[in-house]
This record gives sequence, C-alpha cells and structure tokens, in this order.
Amino acid sequence: MTATRLFFPQPPPSDLFPLSLAEWSLHRTLQSGKLTNLGFPDEARRLGFSGVEYVNSFFKQHAKDRGYLGELRRRCEQAGVQSLLIMCDGEGYLGDPDSGKRAQAIENHRKWIGAASFLGCHSIRVNAHSDGTRGVQQHLAADGLRRLTEIGAAEGVSVIVENHGGWSSDGSWLADVIREVDHPMCGTLPDFGNFHNDGGVFDRYEGVRLMMPFAKAVSAKSHDFDDQGEEKHTDYARMLKIVVDAGYRGWIGVEYEGSSMSEEEGILATKRLIEKVRTKMLAEQK
Repeated sequence: MTATRLFFPQPPPSDLFPLSLAEWSLHRTLQSGKLTNLGFPDEARRLGFSGVEYVNSFFKQHAKDRGYLGELRRRCEQAGVQSLLIMCDGEGYLGDPDSGKRAQAIENHRKWIGAASFLGCHSIRVNAHSDGTRGVQQHLAADGLRRLTEIGAAEGVSVIVENHGGWSSDGSWLADVIREVDHPMCGTLPDFGNFHNDGGVFDRYEGVRLMMPFAKAVSAKSHDFDDQGEEKHTDYARMLKIVVDAGYRGWIGVEYEGSSMSEEEGILATKRLIEKVRTKMLAEQK
C-alpha cells in the first residue's frame, strides 16, 4: 500500500527558488563511511538546506525495505527537510535496443518509484542511455521513458532525465526525446555541467535553455571557484537568469563535484554563490 505523501511548506514566491542538497556532493564522505544515507537529512539541515536529493547507490539494498525507508522518512521529518527525488543509476538502459533488456530496465526502476512515493519525493531521476544512431536512440529512449512514466504516474511520481553522458548531454536531443514521450509527468533535470559526450561539448547555456521548458528540478553543478567566489566554469548569474526566465520557481539542487576544497567547503561556496545571485535578482525586480 502506498504511504501517505508528505507535504512541507514552501518558501514564498519572492524567494525565486528554495535550495536543496544533492547527496552526490558528499559522495567521498559517504563512501568513506563517515556519513550514512540515514544521516544525510541531518547533515543537509546542518549545512542550511531544506530539501534533499538522494542517490540510489547509497541505499540500493533498501529500495523495498519499508522499515529502513520509514526511518529515513522519520529523520527527514525531525530535521525539517523534504525528500525531493532519487537519482537512479545502475538499473539498465531504458533505451536498450534489446526489447527484453529494455523491459528489464523499466522493471528495475519500478522499486525506486515505490521508494520515492513512500518518502514523499516528486520524482526519480533516470538516464536515457541507448545504442545506435542519434535518431534510433531517441526513439528507443522515448519508448522506455514513456512506459516507465506511466508506472510512475500511477503513484504520483514523475520521471525526469538528466543530461548525463551520451546523447543525453546534447540538449537538443534530450528535448526531442521528452517531446516524443509526450507525457506531463516526464521531464528534465538540467545539470549546469554535464554537457560533455563522445561527440564533443554542447554549449551549457544553450543546453539548459532547451531543457528548461520540461524541467521539474535543476542541478547547480560546481567544481572550482575563483577568489571572488565565482564558479570558474559556469557563469551562475547568466545560468540562473536562463532558469528564472523560463518561469521555473522550483528547487535548485546544489551538487558540488570538485576536489580543490573539501566537500563541505564546496557545498557552502556553491550555496553562497546562488544566494548572492538570487539576492541581486530580487533587488532588480523591485
């Protein structure tokens, strides 16, 4: 039986967007055993976040464990943070050319839809991996995504795709895939930094612009900062203007992936930069 969905108060619209923490920002700490997935909500709150975005690899054996998921939900309630989405990797190609393997990948993701619903998440984030030509991959990925989205829709959970390697790192290709899926509960998760693929580099600003009409979440990827606190690879003022101009007012997920500073320092540097840009945007609206 599907658990009662949790709902949390949202910041007022004038805030433009609330900030969440992507669990991958702490992957080194988690992999070392110094932090567990159950401890993630408290750590996110300590760092000043009101939403969390999980990565399935950090609790893969517990996808169907209602006792574990219940404890995770309880810790979120205690910490006052909202579970937003689960990033799902390692469950097969949703655009696999082999119809049997594609069906198995769809089935492999089903348990994460159940976990997301139980935790009160709005979405699971998946990958649109496939093989073949650009057009063939588009049709195969759209088929797998449409079928998985119909499963998610029955539980009130959206299926969203990140630009995450292969053709998905081409913003125009991914936008075409979502159009072909043609389902209101299938969308995108634009990531500021994942626009590298085997064919080269797709312009990150154009990629996010093309993906934003379908966005149900946004990932503010960061790696390195200069002495003024600006991200060296992404102009956050320019990128966040694209996000806001698209009419998006949802969560912005902080995902620090650099190595030049500690994970905590990188997370907080990213958070400060977004808050600085947001403050300037609000001042310009007055």
